[in-house]
Amino acid sequence: MSRVYNFSAGPSMLPEAVLQKAANEIMDYEGSGQSVMEMSHRSKVYDGIIKGAEALLREVMGIPDNYKVLFLQGGASSQFAAVPMNLMTKNHKADYVLSGQFSTKAYQEAARYGDVKAVASSKEDTFSHIPDIDKAECREDADYFHICMNNTIYGTLWHQLPDTGDVPLVADISSCILSQPIDVTKFGLLYAGAQKNVAPAGLTIVIVREDLIGETLPGTPTMFSYEVMAKNDSMYNTPPCWSIYMCKLVLEWIKNDIGGLTKMEERNVAKAQMLYDFLDNSKLFKPCARKDSRSIMNVTFVTGDADMDAKFVKEAAEAGFVNLKGHRSVGGMRASIYNAMPVEGIEKLVKFMADFEARNA
Repeated sequence: MSRVYNFSAGPSMLPEAVLQKAANEIMDYEGSGQSVMEMSHRSKVYDGIIKGAEALLREVMGIPDNYKVLFLQGGASSQFAAVPMNLMTKNHKADYVLSGQFSTKAYQEAARYGDVKAVASSKEDTFSHIPDIDKAECREDADYFHICMNNTIYGTLWHQLPDTGDVPLVADISSCILSQPIDVTKFGLLYAGAQKNVAPAGLTIVIVREDLIGETLPGTPTMFSYEVMAKNDSMYNTPPCWSIYMCKLVLEWIKNDIGGLTKMEERNVAKAQMLYDFLDNSKLFKPCARKDSRSIMNVTFVTGDADMDAKFVKEAAEAGFVNLKGHRSVGGMRASIYNAMPVEGIEKLVKFMADFEARNA
């Protein structure tokens, strides 16, 4: 069977080496006589898996000891509520930057729990860039300041973090986690759904500074309490065992096969630049994101003609390049080129695009 090049925004492709290792262990994990999918999460064997995954994540991302790592469920969208429930507890205020659909959803959810202010937005420009921030709009007494680091739908990325002073910076890093080095100490909290760069759908990672844990809003469900989850080492209830196991395999791949996040960034930048270089010189395809905000994970582009876009997506799929259709809210095309996308996948896509342009421009 021939594998396609999967440009899905998530769930996305996983490294073939990881899939092969998981396949080899599917019936018998390291001589235990059972699959990870069926073993008790309280067993000694699984304890080694979840602790190993956390240790690797801390090592690969350089997570300091004063941050807790939580392996949760509910997707990143559950954190739209969990963040204010756990952090908007002192002055009941939070500032949000609206740079796309998910940051907007996070803002709307948080507004149910306190005084939430949109301090900047690029909505009027179809979220084609990261908005400028007027410091005068930001509140020094906000409990936290929230951004979505990489905007999957619109193909934009924060290349420079906002200066939030003493206000803890919170970031949704679902679509850029593990794509490049990140200074965790600049954040009070990071959260990410795993299904783009880390593992299959089902796992949500939260990295939170210890001093921000301990107080929740009245009525906060037990399952949404960071304190409860931290005290129970992410095992207050049955965790997403298989996804955590796959996360561990992916982290081993990043560390041992790729050589860490600096090498991963070099690889990702090279892939993205190859595609952007073609788009910038194309007579048919046009990139959507402004140059200073371009994502290295999600590349959005159009032809300017909806029928031509549809023709391209159809012919690309027939040629083995699948899930290139843009998000339903914006149309066009989107190539999600996460960590597991090999360089040759981009090389072949560019070759196909050049051929399509020659036949249709």
